[in-house]
This record gives sequence, structure tokens and C-alpha cells, in this order.
Amino acid sequence: MSDGLPDSLIPYDEIVQEALRAVVGRVLGSVAEAGGLPGEHHFYITFKTQAPGVDIPRRLIERFPDEMTIVMQNRYWDLTVDDERFSVGLSFNQVPSKLVIPYSAITGFHDPAVNFELRFQAQEDPDAAAEVHDAENDGPIAQPVEDGSNVVSVDFKRKK
Repeated sequence: MSDGLPDSLIPYDEIVQEALRAVVGRVLGSVAEAGGLPGEHHFYITFKTQAPGVDIPRRLIERFPDEMTIVMQNRYWDLTVDDERFSVGLSFNQVPSKLVIPYSAITGFHDPAVNFELRFQAQEDPDAAAEVHDAENDGPIAQPVEDGSNVVSVDFKRKK
């Protein structure tokens, strides 16, 4: 290393990433137990669509071959959570879908209601080009803009 420190024989980065992913599981578990999201809380969850253990419809993999973001807010169902993964029902273009997502596939978790965000290192080929797509599932009903479309701008950073 260039700063003179020895290389660690303990994988601290991996241990911290695993612990932070457990935070996501604990949060989702509390939502599942409560039967819904409290207050204004809602989640944007970004994950690798081709990661081991991910089970999503083929049409979503074709549309998002690397990474996608889902929104858990008003329209989701059958949230189940265990120690390794969660599953949830979401609608994409009015087509109901079940998604199974292991925590190890998650690369981002954001709760804009309280500006809480976690980012994770991808657990696959670091040389692979990442193509990030915005959330596409049927989220909250958006107010149409004047041209009649339902485009919603999401800013993940806190405005000052």
C-alpha cells in the first residue's frame, strides 16, 4: 500500500457490508411484522438483477440486464423476509410480479422520508460496466405534469 500501512488479513470491508445489508433485512422485517410502512417511510431498493439467488420475471431481466431499482411505498404485497433474502409483490406496467431478492444482491437502500441511505459494493466482477436504471414499478400515483404524462423527478440528495 502507498500509505505504509500493512494489508489487512481480516476482511473488514466485507464484514461491514454484510452488517449493513443486515440492517436492510431488519428494517424490511419490521415492516413485514407491522403489516405496512409507518408514516411517510418508503424505500428505493437497488439490486443486481443477475446476482445469485435473484428470482424476478424474465421480462424484467431483459429490460434491466444489470441493475434495477424498485419502490416500496403504496403498492406492494406479500412482503416476506428471512435471514438471507426478501420477497415482495410489485406491479410493473400493471402486471403483478413476485420478486425474490437476496440481501447480497442489494447495492443501494434509500428511505427519502428521513434521508437515510446505504450504498453497497457490488459482489460481482468489478470490471463489469454498471448500467443503473431508475425505478420502474408502479409506485405511488403521481400528479400528472401539464402535458398529461406521469413523469416524477426524484432527487435522492437533501436540498439545502
